[in-house]
Amino acid sequence: MDRQAPITEHILELRRRLMWSAAAVVVTTGIAFAFHQQILTFLMAPAQGFADMPNQKPIYTDLTEFIGIAMKASLLVGVFAALPVVLYNVVMFVAPGMTPRERRYLYALLPLTLLSFLAGAAFGYRVLFPPAVHFLLTFGSDVATPLIRIGNYVNLMLRLLFWMGVLFETPVVLFFLAKIGVVTPEFLARHRRYAVVVAFILGALITPTFDPINQALVAIPVIVLYEISIWLTKLARPDRKSKELEPSTGR
Repeated sequence: MDRQAPITEHILELRRRLMWSAAAVVVTTGIAFAFHQQILTFLMAPAQGFADMPNQKPIYTDLTEFIGIAMKASLLVGVFAALPVVLYNVVMFVAPGMTPRERRYLYALLPLTLLSFLAGAAFGYRVLFPPAVHFLLTFGSDVATPLIRIGNYVNLMLRLLFWMGVLFETPVVLFFLAKIGVVTPEFLARHRRYAVVVAFILGALITPTFDPINQALVAIPVIVLYEISIWLTKLARPDRKSKELEPSTGR
């Protein structure tokens, strides 16, 4: 019974953290759905103003397409709005199993993780998506007239913003892993050639177009982020003297 008690406590703690996280997502999603028109208008802004776009409003061909895409956009906005609460509960659940040094690094890097995701999403929204939309609207415009379905457009936009936000978190994640001794700058430098190949593969998968220019708009920032990660891991290299003094001082 004594051995089962800690497991039971962990399960109860996990359930409590999941309930608080789910409640936060439900509340923020409900608030986002109340402003779904503003959210969809914001997502449609990069496609506005193109002379190649025959109408300024997208269309929907299924009866439930608009409400479905409105709920999906509201859910993703709600998840991101509740991300601080979710991350807090995740950290509080895993923190007891980490050393004090690892907890300090994790607490300090959480705000940077959110800011990095926002920077990546902003890069995709402002820099990457407008030329991609322009290419898709002009490619084949002499043969066919484009009629943009809102479901296809919003799904494409949300996928792009999500993956660009995740990619921009690479330096923060690798800095934390280097700080706790999981990766080294030498390891990252040795695998630089593979990182370049992976960057262009990601550019081909993430971008909605097939032209190399838009793919390079994804690949080049990924390569730059990888080089920044190598530099940051050198700064994050654990100090041997501090590690030797840590057991003796009790810190």
